[in-house]
Amino acid sequence: MTMGDVALERTLIYDADCGFCTRSAKWLARGGQVNIKPWQGIRDLDALGLTEEMVETAAYWADSGSIRAGAEAAIAQALIAKGSGWPLLGKVILLPGVRFIASRVYKVIAKNRHAMPGGTDACRLPN
Repeated sequence: MTMGDVALERTLIYDADCGFCTRSAKWLARGGQVNIKPWQGIRDLDALGLTEEMVETAAYWADSGSIRAGAEAAIAQALIAKGSGWPLLGKVILLPGVRFIASRVYKVIAKNRHAMPGGTDACRLPN
């Protein structure tokens, strides 16, 4: 499946309105192992089972044309795909006890992304 001009293979879907999210996605894509696609460039979110509210508040990992993970699991999958030494960190994040903590950390970062490096008021999530 393709959405716009990019096939959703090894793709992190992120919020391009957020400077922190954009900066993080570009870092993950550095090296060519991970594709990135802003949700704003996807014509039919419904076809992927996503809503605008979902993609405004979390990143998503797509592979083989469908959504495979969201939030901390999406970041873990992107780290696994990134290669080099990063797959180990991605796999650790997915461990049951660690994933619970990673989920909480992801939510705190997402809620405060406007205050993160590269963040602006445009990154602020609605309450």
